[in-house]
Order: sequence, then C-alpha cells, then structure tokens
Amino acid sequence: MSRRTITVHYVRAALGGARRLGIDPVPLLQRARIPPLLLGDDRARVTPEQFARLVRALHRATGDEFLGLAPSPSRPGTFAMMCYACVGCRDLESALDRAVRFYGLFPDGPDLALEQHGGEAVFAVRNDLGEHPEGRFLAECLVLVWHRLASWLIGRRIALHRASFACPAPPYAAEYGVMFGCPVHFGAQRTGAVFDARWLAAPVVRDERSLEGLLRHAPFDLLSRREYGTTVTEQVRQAFVRALGEGHPARLPEVAQLAALLAVSPATLRRRLEAEGTSYQRLKDQVRREAAIAGLAEGRMPIAELAARLGFSEDTAFHRAFRRWTGTTPGVYRLHGLRGQES
Repeated sequence: MSRRTITVHYVRAALGGARRLGIDPVPLLQRARIPPLLLGDDRARVTPEQFARLVRALHRATGDEFLGLAPSPSRPGTFAMMCYACVGCRDLESALDRAVRFYGLFPDGPDLALEQHGGEAVFAVRNDLGEHPEGRFLAECLVLVWHRLASWLIGRRIALHRASFACPAPPYAAEYGVMFGCPVHFGAQRTGAVFDARWLAAPVVRDERSLEGLLRHAPFDLLSRREYGTTVTEQVRQAFVRALGEGHPARLPEVAQLAALLAVSPATLRRRLEAEGTSYQRLKDQVRREAAIAGLAEGRMPIAELAARLGFSEDTAFHRAFRRWTGTTPGVYRLHGLRGQES
C-alpha cells in the first residue's frame, strides 16, 4: 500500500496515440483494471501497477514502443538494443552519448541531446514531437525514462536540479514536481532535465546479466520505478511507509521523531522539505492517499480496517479525507474498481 499513485491525466495522455490510430481504449483500460468511468473525473488516480499494465496493453495494441505517440513508430526491441549498447560503457557520459547517437539513427524519432553548460549537464528532447498533440507526453516520458534508466546504470538516484517543459503549465502542473522530484518550469523552448555534471563521471555498474532482469519489465515499469532514497523528501516518505507496514493501527511519526531519525532539528527538517517543494503534512497526506487508493483498487479489506491501518481514529475521518483527495467516497471508488475488473 506504499506506492505513489498516478493522476488520470497521464492515463488520458497515454491513450492519445491509440485513439489517433482508431484503437478502442475501453478494452485496453479493462486489461489494465482501470474503470473507464475514471477517465471522466479529473481528480481520479490509478496505481503504478495499473498504469504499467495499461502501457503494456498499448504496446501490444500499437506494436510501437512509442505507443503511437510519435510521428513514426519505434519497433519492439529498439529500447532493449539501446540498453545493451549502454551497459558496456565505462561511465555515464559515454553511456548517454551512445544512447543519443543510437536513437539518432532513426528518422522522425526523438532528437535527443546531452549538453554541458558550466557545472551542469542537460538531457533534452530537441524536437517537440509536435505533429500530434500527444507528442508532448512522449517527450516527457522520454526524459523520465532516461532519468530512471541513468540512475539504474550507476546504481544511484541522480538528483535533478530542475526540469523544463515545452508547453504551458497544465491544470495538473503540480504532478510534474512529484514525478520528476525537482522544481519544474513550463513554457520552455524544449523539454529536458538538468543535473550536476559531475554525475557524468560516475561509472556504469550494471552488466548484461542485470540488464536482462530490468528488460523483463522495461521500459514500462521505469515510469513507476522505485526511488533511491537520496532526498529528504524520499527519506520522510519511506519513514511513513515503514510506519504504515509496522502497526495496526499505524502510528505515523511526528516531525520531532523524523528529525531525530535524520539527525537534524525539527526546524531544519521543515526548511529542507520546503526547499524540496513539499512539507510534513503534504507528504503525510500523499502517503495515506496512495495507500488508500492501492488498498481499495487491489484488495478486499473492509474499509473500516483499511482506515485503521492508515492511522485514522474514526471511519468518518477517513471518509472526509478520501473525499478531499479524490472527490468521491471510498465505497464508490471501490465499487467502480470492482466493476472495471468484472467487465
């Protein structure tokens, strides 16, 4: 019950290529166990597993690793071959350079770039893939997958300084900061992510054997890959997640307990969370919300028991919080999910 959930806006965007190709989205949603009715609710969310199942279904239906989102398709197996080309490199810079040159061999594909400016490095999509509206979502996914694959190659999560997007800020702009784990900016000339150039010297620690394990689920699961615990935000989230799994009912740690765990003062902990664009209460709400959605979508635990496991002293408090998070009640959300699985 600890995983981050994904806004329905990304579900709609992922379906954009299939719609353009004339593929009925309803069977795809049903295979992913996503109730089609959720698409009409801007506040709806799905689990990473549901989203990964949807992307796999789209991959099969379109026969395209770009899911029909790009002007030209990417044949199945292309991403795997790019990864095999990268694991033999000595450091991250040479691996990313090889990835850029690999995709540069395909016409009408993403124009990727790795650049350095001062002490910063930039990985960007230089063309906006804008022939179709859904190309914007593909560019964002490419940067996200690149970041998580690069982190996997060196065995450490690369902290991003910021991410920029070649589009106006959408109504769900707050989701981008959560997804990329850094400050975000909209209206840029191109979509990309900025990080400390010193990461480029990090050695590649993965080999072909470990890559085989990654490729059983990639590139789809890289969109919901585990964090590496390198930020204060992630460490606080992990502390909340551990607390949810340890007690029934759960006792989520207070600010003072978290500060002691991280060997800082409560005031310093608050400042660091603020610098990372979040707060104690916001993270507490996010972890509870995501655990609640996962528990309702994937299990048959009684709602009262689920509320207790999440640390709510009363069912009514859980119902009020869930309605604030999603716009609906736990019972209605579960009912929609069960209907979607029976379809």
